Amino acid sequence: MQSAYLSQGWAHDARVTVSPTGIITSIETGADASASASTGASVSASATASASVGARQGASAGLPHGAPMEPVLGLVIPGMSNAHSHAFQRAMAGNAEFRSSARDSFWNWRQNMYVLANRIGPEALRIVATQLFVEMLKAGYTSVAEFHYLHRPGSGAPYAGANPLWEAIDEAAATAGIGLTFLPTLYQTSDFGGAALKPEQARFALQTDAFVRAVEERVGAERRNGVSTRRTGAAFHSLRAVPLDQLREAAVALRAIDANLPVHIHVAEQALEVSACQRATGRRPVQLLLEQELLTRHWCLVHATHATAQELQGIAGSHAAVCVSISTEANLGDGLFDTTRFLKAGGRLCIGSDSQSTVNPAEELRWLEYQQRLRKKRRVVLAAKDESHVGTRLWRDAALCGAQVMGQPGGAIAVGHRADWLVLDASHPAMAGAAPEQAFDRLLFAGADKAIRDVMVAGRWVVKDHRHAGEQQLQADFSRAMRDLSKG
Repeated sequence: MQSAYLSQGWAHDARVTVSPTGIITSIETGADASASASTGASVSASATASASVGARQGASAGLPHGAPMEPVLGLVIPGMSNAHSHAFQRAMAGNAEFRSSARDSFWNWRQNMYVLANRIGPEALRIVATQLFVEMLKAGYTSVAEFHYLHRPGSGAPYAGANPLWEAIDEAAATAGIGLTFLPTLYQTSDFGGAALKPEQARFALQTDAFVRAVEERVGAERRNGVSTRRTGAAFHSLRAVPLDQLREAAVALRAIDANLPVHIHVAEQALEVSACQRATGRRPVQLLLEQELLTRHWCLVHATHATAQELQGIAGSHAAVCVSISTEANLGDGLFDTTRFLKAGGRLCIGSDSQSTVNPAEELRWLEYQQRLRKKRRVVLAAKDESHVGTRLWRDAALCGAQVMGQPGGAIAVGHRADWLVLDASHPAMAGAAPEQAFDRLLFAGADKAIRDVMVAGRWVVKDHRHAGEQQLQADFSRAMRDLSKG
């Protein structure tokens, strides 16, 4: 029987009301939904005997507000939150998979990344980001946190007015129809101890006062415009890229702008980073960050790969989240995050696509579990006491945690949340014979990501029957941009 995964679990015969701004205002299930349908109550869509789920698309889909739409046939689940992305790196996916030395590592890869970072301009960035965001939607991501440190033109001098590199990301998200949390990223030094930026890092430079002012301006504009799919947060690239006094100054100022502002930071991704931090400060990166007493539930620590057991306890106790990007961490040879220990400590965990080596939330979560199986030599390691299906537990928690640390109202099909959801085709071979309770397990472990048929963001269909409306034209633009970038 077709069903919807609501915040309280699987439900049948659901009727969902969505406001013109895309927020879920009511949910009825079972007998209540049938009664509303028979009385003609003003709800978004009528459920049928086949237990379909419906929602009003609103004016953007050509329907008057309050008009019902056809029932949505399929298994409906919350869209995934992508809590960590560098969009421009989509243009180098697969281009650094060759040996350049006997001990290739993250640091070799980073030099290739710098070449792209200094080559890409606003128009190419817009095209690449749009292509990426469409790929994210089709894969099941309905919102993305863009950790953005391209601030200046190639000359290194700041832009005089509006920043076209920032606007490129905004435009790409609007065109694709994905929810966006934009994270302008503070980047000031090349290493611990205040080392000056290297020439290849000049485009990343941003002064603390300009950083805070830009965030404040964007937050103010969003409050005036009230767009439910847009959110501004802030990021610190890393402890090696932001001196501690500047990080503290900026963090306090950001909290004054918005006490709920999302704040993200790379930390402890590489073993060399950990040892460098110890030499410079006498502390490990996570330890140093915890000692600042800045972390709250609005902070997200990206990677934390080399955190100790004590540090993982500290992160969990601070209520900050960790974002893992398994495909990137594996691609770069970073190491294994101790997921089991962190979750047992009560830690909050979300996922991201990071360098875009893989743009697939099911794959990120599958390998999150598989890493632990290989370490523990057991199966179904990351299931929970309240949820024995590991696929359900991982998708449910990552979607909600990601939305929280992005400051987005998604992550669950529940009243007060945004109507961001996926429709799985129950007739797809990967779903054959599956009960609703098995849907997430099929999604993660049996290739059912291919069964993602339709995608809704803020009550508006952005993917229908596996197709995005703009993808045909986008394909030509993306091919041209990639050719131009490859020429240098």
